[in-house]
Amino acid sequence: MLEGVKHAGDFVITGGRVVAPDRVLDDGWLAVSDGRIAAVGTGTPPGGPETEIVDVGGALVVPGFVDTHCHGGGGASFSTLDPDEILTAVRAHRRHGTTTTLASLVSDPIDLLTEQIAALRELVQEGELAGIHLEGPFISRARCGAHDPDTLREPDTGTVDKLLRAGAGAIRMVTLAPELNGGVKAVRQLAESGVTAAIGHTDGLAEQLVPAIDAGATVATHLFNGMRPLHHREPGPVGVLLDDERVTVELICDLVHLHPTVVRLAASHAGRGRTVLITDAMSATDAADGRYTLGRLEVDVHDGVATLDNGSLAGSTLTMDNAFRNLVKGAKLGVLDAVRATSGRPAELLGIADRTGSLRPGLAADVVILDDDLRPVRVLRRGEWVAEVGRATLST
Repeated sequence: MLEGVKHAGDFVITGGRVVAPDRVLDDGWLAVSDGRIAAVGTGTPPGGPETEIVDVGGALVVPGFVDTHCHGGGGASFSTLDPDEILTAVRAHRRHGTTTTLASLVSDPIDLLTEQIAALRELVQEGELAGIHLEGPFISRARCGAHDPDTLREPDTGTVDKLLRAGAGAIRMVTLAPELNGGVKAVRQLAESGVTAAIGHTDGLAEQLVPAIDAGATVATHLFNGMRPLHHREPGPVGVLLDDERVTVELICDLVHLHPTVVRLAASHAGRGRTVLITDAMSATDAADGRYTLGRLEVDVHDGVATLDNGSLAGSTLTMDNAFRNLVKGAKLGVLDAVRATSGRPAELLGIADRTGSLRPGLAADVVILDDDLRPVRVLRRGEWVAEVGRATLST
């Protein structure tokens, strides 16, 4: 049985519907060697009598999920100085198929942010995290959502540089509102430093967004949420970011933040090349309802929906397997669309598509096996099975 088994050597996953980058391989197989994908094909798998075979019985085999926007899970937050708490959050999402996680920090005082960055940086260096995402503090007070307004500030070159130096290369993305004084200059500074500049929590008008994109901003942080809404005479951030081919759009696909029709419209317009599903998950993800914190703010979680005392949504309790399923079953898009949005495109965005994000020979053996209801049965990360995943057990 697979339960509790960690494969350090070679084996072949067979009998599945393997989702290759451009098509689904019925009766597919995937060979794993030394933690990497050795080969992918259909029909008779390679190997001899001694080859270990893992027959998945017709299950869907997809790449491990890549989450570029996540604040915590399993009752734990990334806004901490405790490495054990960070790992608790990472492992909670890993059980749901996220094999690559970008740790997101909400707005906090700069000195505290630098300490949090240092704690996360250690786990980036150890390979547990893919990097750090700063969601603030350079965001709009009018659209700050679940960010403490007392911690917000306009960007300046010195502060941006201080945060980047604290990351020592671990900071991969920074979300800001470009209409703030110094906003466009900060976008240019981030882009020139090799950091992805994302536009979000913004009250900017269309004419304030375009210069930021021209300066190098390439991501829309959770499109629609935390920004001036679309208007037929003033497209604002939603219209500009969705319509610009240079911008990849994040969508929180919990069907709470966004209606399924909105998800379908946005993903269809942006296409597979510009759509990324994210969780924006906070500490209550994969944990019980109750009272939690997001950064410096108190959050109530009821029936899996996280809100502030004023009723505003405060992140989500979404996992990437649910986002995948919601895109297919809720928004009625295809499996190839879901794979691109949860694995391929986010890996490209992070610059790691040569290591993970698709089922191709030479890449890390990051794999999720989904049942007929698109729920994870097993998760493979770097060639090792993650324990305590899914509801079913597969036989070897």
